[in-house]
Amino acid sequence: MADAGTDGVLDPRRWRALGVAITALFMTLLDLSIVNVALPSIRDGLGAGVSEVQWVVSGYALAFGMVPIIAGRLGDDRGRRFMLLLGIAGFVLTSLVVGLAPTPGVLIAGRVLQGISGGLINPQVSGLIQQLFPRQERGRAFGVLGGAVGVATATGPVLGGAIIGLGGADLGWRLTFLVNVPVGVASFVLCRAWLPGDPVRTTTIRRPLDLTGAGLLALGVLALLFPAVQYDSSRDPRLAFLLLPAAAVLAAFVLWERGPAARSGYPLIDLGLFRIRSYADGLGVALLYFAAFTGTPLVLSLFLQEGLGFSALRSGLTASSFAVGSAVSALVGGRLVNRFGGRLLVGALGLFVVGVAGAVAVVLVLAGEVPDDRLALLLTGPLLVAGLGGGSVITPNQTLSLSEVDSVGGSTAGGTLQTAQRVGSSLGTAVISAVFYAGAAGVVATGGGQGDAGYGRAYASSLLVAVGFSLAALGLALRSVRRRPTG
Repeated sequence: MADAGTDGVLDPRRWRALGVAITALFMTLLDLSIVNVALPSIRDGLGAGVSEVQWVVSGYALAFGMVPIIAGRLGDDRGRRFMLLLGIAGFVLTSLVVGLAPTPGVLIAGRVLQGISGGLINPQVSGLIQQLFPRQERGRAFGVLGGAVGVATATGPVLGGAIIGLGGADLGWRLTFLVNVPVGVASFVLCRAWLPGDPVRTTTIRRPLDLTGAGLLALGVLALLFPAVQYDSSRDPRLAFLLLPAAAVLAAFVLWERGPAARSGYPLIDLGLFRIRSYADGLGVALLYFAAFTGTPLVLSLFLQEGLGFSALRSGLTASSFAVGSAVSALVGGRLVNRFGGRLLVGALGLFVVGVAGAVAVVLVLAGEVPDDRLALLLTGPLLVAGLGGGSVITPNQTLSLSEVDSVGGSTAGGTLQTAQRVGSSLGTAVISAVFYAGAAGVVATGGGQGDAGYGRAYASSLLVAVGFSLAALGLALRSVRRRPTG
């Protein structure tokens, strides 16, 4: 495959190659959100506790976020096509394990392995865009990628609700994972047939992996995430002390990357990337925004099913306005980013905040005061606004973040960006859902009245956390625009 970023030769197969690669990526991203509506069914079907249910979500997201940096390095050094096919094969097998899991422990272990497999796939796609497309086409290509991210994240609850509705409470949640098997097999065949071969290497030297750096990073993020996930089940404030060793391990990771890893010539993360201001700002926005974007549909599903007693299908349909808004704006955002630059990102973040704040106002004022059906209908308006804003954040941020990055290391840079997104998702789902469950403790759903009002307050509190994450991302985006007014 010709590298458009280095020799100017455009591969005529680039759009077809991108299309088939995104079929694999879409499947892995869908599993981040489709599980949201399945959580109550998983809890009832397997007898899982609250902490175990949270780890079904967070275990996948955490593993998914730890792998892309290593996978990006492998893709850059040893072939993006090979790594993509390896990830798809692993994802198919682990989806089968998850779908047939007999116990919560097997389910969580399968989800972690599934996340690892999914993490192998993502950085290869962004690396292919850097490699195959010239700068003037990358906004459109990243638009397709961002569309896949937005659509998968937003439509997961809708598709999950439909599958559970068709399959029933017990079989339905299993089908949300087993459907990956035929889809993954088809994706593997298409990618093997249509993706161009990996470029011929100009050197036989292969850089060894920085396994020490990878271990420090994984341990540090795990220590950071664990207290948030466990607090809901144990209510033990001493878990906060785990944040101290988490900070120490992450500091050790930075020191290792700056010192021994840098001197060896094969650091896990090229810290020189962070001197590119557009890239550093993009990482921060991704971390903060995905904490809000992923946690928002999760607590919506929890509120509708556990608070209002909606079925999984009904819950998914209620969330469809958020999905539609995200899908439309994600596809449009890629076409507008070259024209508006960072201003588009700022406007999209602002629109997302307005939509989520609107949902907070609706439930605080009307939960327990109006029938559940009417409350759900009134939520569709602010959810649509949030979706329109949220879907158009991902593509501009990805495009602007990678615009000044050398295409030779495109998979590594993309993998680091994916890690920021996934760590944000992990922290967001853990923290936002923990706030919801803490607020809902002791509240009994009554189908109307005080129970609904109590769950409404819990939902509103968790959404305010999402607003906080989003405002922090907005502040960072505004600073970046002031730094580069032309976008």
